[in-house]
This record gives sequence, structure tokens and C-alpha cells, in this order.
Amino acid sequence: MRRREFITLLGGAAAAWPLAARAQPPIMPVIGYLDAGSPEPSVNLVAAFRRGLSEIGYIEGQNIAIQYRWAEGQNDRLPELAADLTNSNVAAIAAPGSSAPALALKRLTATIPIIFSTGADPVRIGLIASLNRPGGNITGIASMSVEVGEKRLEFLCQLVPRAVRLALLTNPTVALSQSYSAEFHAAGAALGRQTEVFTATTNGEIDSAFVNLVKYRADGLAVIPDALFNNRRFQLAGLAMRHAIPAIFPFRQYAEAGGLMSYGSDIRASYRHVGIYTGRILKGDKPADLPVIRHSKFELLINMQTARTLGLEVPSSLLALADEVIE
Repeated sequence: MRRREFITLLGGAAAAWPLAARAQPPIMPVIGYLDAGSPEPSVNLVAAFRRGLSEIGYIEGQNIAIQYRWAEGQNDRLPELAADLTNSNVAAIAAPGSSAPALALKRLTATIPIIFSTGADPVRIGLIASLNRPGGNITGIASMSVEVGEKRLEFLCQLVPRAVRLALLTNPTVALSQSYSAEFHAAGAALGRQTEVFTATTNGEIDSAFVNLVKYRADGLAVIPDALFNNRRFQLAGLAMRHAIPAIFPFRQYAEAGGLMSYGSDIRASYRHVGIYTGRILKGDKPADLPVIRHSKFELLINMQTARTLGLEVPSSLLALADEVIE
């Protein structure tokens, strides 16, 4: 090859290098997603999370990738799953649904942004320093479900005024299990009712708990917000129906699954807001500067078909308070 031809080829290749570099697709950011529940019962919730991301301009598979980790209702798996994500070079980690995933992550990293949703008071459980200025690498959404536990019992007693023995189903592995139990006993005492707490940490223990509820002759049941219970909402609604125990649940999904009543915040809105905050952090916002969103709206749902099956007459005063009546 002649020297002049070689120089011409070399110069052409050099000119093409920056063009080729510019033609490379941008590196797609990767975020983690840690949930205490299971994927199948959470399809609508994950869709809400993705919807929040899309509102900020992020579409999974197009300009963002998501690594999902599911504890399948077993909170003791969360530390291992959290460690896996924090070691995976993710840009941020979404931890919706309950406080347990966020607490597991907080123990492992002070640098990777964490976006939670929880029914607990995040200051009280040590997730953040302040609702308005969380500080550090963590922010999210709080629905304050513990605080509305008394209201759930009031609604249940309005529907079943002759109820004497009230029961609470809780998962002792949940961070605020003792707080839920204490609030329950206090609310029951204020209403002049007997109270008893029953526990379950697995699907099988849910069945056993209902055997004990029948022995206790429970007149009414309240169920705490928990990923395990949310996964098994059809099981819980069915067991309450089979044993003729009027029950009130924390989220609308239970009433839609056949549960008698639900009272709480819209959990789908929480997942959507986690998606929005995750997107904003990817855009450059700092978790320390994003105030925790506190849900102030709670919705009451009544499943009239279940009420009729249980032989309950729903007072007109309670129907007037309902945000939705399922026929």
C-alpha cells in the first residue's frame, strides 16, 4: 500500500471514531426494587410503581432497567436480598409496601438512595430524622396506618354493635407489631370490648390463627397492614367468611377480594409516589431534600355481598360514610 493511501485511510478511520462513539446508546440506569411480598399478588402495585416512573420520563426496558427482589412474605430473607441489591451497582432502590425492606437497606448503605413506603411513622421507627427534611439517603411515603387502627375498630363496632370479643391478627416479624397490638388493646378498652392478639408469620400459621380465633369465639377481627397478609388477602377473606367472623382490613384490595370492610390509604397511590420519587432522584434530586409524603386521605369500603352472606345489616349511617360500596 502506498504511503499516501495509508495516511488517507488512517485519517478517515480517526474521523469516524467520534461518530461511532456518539452512535453508541447511552448507558441505561439500573434501579433496585425490594419488596417483602410476592410478584403475583402485587401485579397492580408494580404497575402503579411503573406508572409513577413513567410520569418522570422513565419506561422500563426503554431507558431504565429494574432488578426485582421479592421476600415472598418472609421478612427474614430481606437482609440477604438487600445485600444483593446494594452490591449490584444500582443507582437507587425502591422499597415499597412496608417498613421492613427499607430498614434492611438502611443497615447496609448510607449512600445509595432508598425510597420507601410504609404504614408506620418513619421518624418513630428510625428510618429518617424528619418528615420535612429526611436527611441522609432515604425518603418516601408514609400512610400512618397505626394511627388509624382505632378508627378501624370503631367502624367494625358500628357494623357489629353486639361484638364483645375483638381480635387482632398481626405478624410479629413486622417492625411495629407491638405498636399495633398496644393501639389495638387501647382502642378496644376505650370501646368497652375484650381484646386478644393472634399472630401468624407463614401461610400455615394463618390457618392455625383462625382455628384459635374460633376457639376464642371472636365477634370481630382486625388485620394489620403486612406484606404476608396482603399476599394472602383471598385466603384471609375466605377464612373470615368460612368462620363467619366479621373482619376489617387495611386496604381496599381485601374488600375487592371478598373481605367485609377495609379502611386505609390507597396503597396503589403509595407505590405510584415511590415511582415518582425514584424518577426524581434519577433526575438529580437528593433524598435528603425530598419531604416525606404523608397520606391524609383514607377510604372506607364495604362489601355488601359479604355483609349479606354474614347476615349483617349495614347501618345507613355507616353506608353514608363509605367511599365505596361493593355490591
